[in-house]
Amino acid sequence: MKPVLRPLGALLLTICFISIASAQQPQQSAEPEDPAWLKEFVHKRIVYSLPGMEQIKARKDVTYKRAQAAEMKMDLYSPAGSQSGARRPAVIFIHGGRIPPNLRTTPKDWAVYVSFGQLAAAAGFVGVTFNHRFYAWESLNDSQSDVTDLIAYVRNNADSLGVDKDRIILWAVSAGGIFLSKPLSELPSYIRCLVAYYSVLDLQGMPRQAPQAVSDETLREFSPVYHLSKNKKGTPPIFIARAGLDAAELNAGIDRFIQAALANNVTIDIANHANGHHGFDIEDDNDRSRDIIKRTLEFIKSHN
Repeated sequence: MKPVLRPLGALLLTICFISIASAQQPQQSAEPEDPAWLKEFVHKRIVYSLPGMEQIKARKDVTYKRAQAAEMKMDLYSPAGSQSGARRPAVIFIHGGRIPPNLRTTPKDWAVYVSFGQLAAAAGFVGVTFNHRFYAWESLNDSQSDVTDLIAYVRNNADSLGVDKDRIILWAVSAGGIFLSKPLSELPSYIRCLVAYYSVLDLQGMPRQAPQAVSDETLREFSPVYHLSKNKKGTPPIFIARAGLDAAELNAGIDRFIQAALANNVTIDIANHANGHHGFDIEDDNDRSRDIIKRTLEFIKSHN
């Protein structure tokens, strides 16, 4: 019997979200290692490119905070030939999880985020990629604090980073979407727009997978749709990219989010990749994938 090969998108969904269901807080291993699932896609770049983007180099391994004796790192991608004193909008990419805490290749060094950072810089933005501690359900608050502190670091060091601190774009991928909850709750004016790619946007509405130690209140607080539904004005423009072949429960959460945005008359652009998988931006090398990424750049250029 031949083995059944799952599409990479299904694998990405399993490792990025559904696998959290049975996970407890993992133990820190002394030796960094990349598991087999990561090796399958760690070198895959996004399927859309701009001229010169692969020549853009990152300012790598900048420590944005220290947590539990660990240094949390970010990479910064700036447009080629940026003049001293230039200030550009920053696009901050938020990765998903769950991820092991002892990866040899951490998310900011995965080819998908390297190429996203380069793409942002080639489009005239400052691209920011970073690691956060999304290791298990129990680490959600740690992850949120990392996201919040990363944004604060970029804004507080805007002059040296070449960033306009009042023009920040958040681009969340997969389960990284849950960390859009706080911006949607607080609505800071410096968040100019939000992007969510095949993102988890409603933990409350999905079948409960978290251990009992994780309260219903926590699931609510990490459900962007809850905060979107509460706010009647001030919500920044939002771009949603939906993968038609994604998990039904994940897409149902996206659809509830879209309906809440429409009910509140939020500026929202929706791109449905009818034949796209979870991770279509690296897995589905076709015109529709490229068109969605191109449209996303156009969206953030018009809302920054």
